[in-house]
Amino acid sequence: MSGLPHLSDEERACLPPRAQAYIGALEARISELETQVQTLQAQAQTLQAQVTELLARLRQNSQNSSRPPSSDPPSAPPRPRRPASGGKRGAQFGHPRHERPLLPIHEVDRVVEHHPDVCPACQAALAADLPDVGEVKRQQVWDVPEVKPQVTEHRYHAVTCPCCGAQVAAERPDDVPPGAFGARVVALVGLLHGRYRLSIRECLAVLLDVYGLPISPGAVADLCQVLRQALATAYTESQEAAATSSASNVDETGWRQAGKRCWLWVMVSAASTVFLVTANRSAASLKTLLGKTFQGIVTSDRFTAYLTLPLERRQICWAHLKRNWAAFGELPDPIGDWARRALAQIAAMFSLWHRFKNGELDRTALQAAMQPVQEALGALLIEGQTLQAHKPRVFCEDLVRLWPALWTFLTTDGVEPTNNAAERALRPAVLWRKGCFGTQSPNGDAFVSHILTVVATCRQQQRHVLTFLTDSVEAYWNAQTRPALRPTP
Repeated sequence: MSGLPHLSDEERACLPPRAQAYIGALEARISELETQVQTLQAQAQTLQAQVTELLARLRQNSQNSSRPPSSDPPSAPPRPRRPASGGKRGAQFGHPRHERPLLPIHEVDRVVEHHPDVCPACQAALAADLPDVGEVKRQQVWDVPEVKPQVTEHRYHAVTCPCCGAQVAAERPDDVPPGAFGARVVALVGLLHGRYRLSIRECLAVLLDVYGLPISPGAVADLCQVLRQALATAYTESQEAAATSSASNVDETGWRQAGKRCWLWVMVSAASTVFLVTANRSAASLKTLLGKTFQGIVTSDRFTAYLTLPLERRQICWAHLKRNWAAFGELPDPIGDWARRALAQIAAMFSLWHRFKNGELDRTALQAAMQPVQEALGALLIEGQTLQAHKPRVFCEDLVRLWPALWTFLTTDGVEPTNNAAERALRPAVLWRKGCFGTQSPNGDAFVSHILTVVATCRQQQRHVLTFLTDSVEAYWNAQTRPALRPTP
């Protein structure tokens, strides 16, 4: 009962009994009301925190959270653009002309000679065997030939042995496909569905419109499983190459199997990229992805599954942290002011990193130039732990615990400050999931893992994807050694 005058026991004893009882009842009521006010104030603070949280969620977009750009609402602010250079659109004056380089003559399929037949000055006829004046002008025209499926009929005869009378039927040779489609069709179907994200119905349309090849939806699913089996060796080789890498970028996204929630993981190393579909997002799934022998550095976000890795083998993604601070920067001061000061230091950090990547700084100079940035960010984390809001405090406490893992990129070759490599690798899979709604079985998940892994790794190694897939299917059918996907030394 703060603010009320206090009656001593002597003063209270001088009052009539009814007055003493009345004052006691008033004091009890005031105490009860004060308790209710305290409870209401606490509830109001909780509601205010909930409103702030809901407003922050409404303001979330790809620039202040981990949401993809495709989820941005119309009200999201436009993505920042580079400052205008002041020049006109397109090639600038004096810009050297870029043209398709001419193929060597031995790679040209057909050569057509064109000679002038009439002189425009005097209208005289010109013979085709007149000598050339100067260099012959060359124009190479690229075109796609008309595609028509090649259908081969294999006939298996049965005869009666003249010696013993037994009936003998011809068997399918090893180099003949076991079904109605050849290895290139299998590879093309898997590539269209698994890499170019076409639904089964769209695959049917492309094969019919472009190649004149009729095929059923069930055949597409069956051929994808044939390709998955043919790529089993290449998938294992990619896993082994990633497990022995010194540094990898790791990320995960949601996946669907027959409507059930699953997770698609990706591990990007210098020589290979590995995808894996798991039933959950746990540390055990992460361990399965990395492999038992992996001892390299993992660049990732701050998800709890990565806490099983020691700090010296981690690099926290600064792009995620930048988005976290951008979200705090939209809150009222003092939180907003604190976050904007942190964003300024992050911008300085990325500026130094880009100078290092461009060769303007060596690693020693980078570490020296980064020291003031590290000190400023460390001070901001300490300041952030004194803020009244819960989320910024917890965020700062977490980063203080992870502090060594924020700066691994300063000392270790091959480690980037962001997890962009893994996020870019996941992007096609996310678009596939949105268009095809995931898979329907564990075999479908295995096809997803295999085709995404092989396509991404082939491109890392600058290998022709369709040729590799075709050769793998042929080797699988013929029980031969399949093409290797090991990185070249």
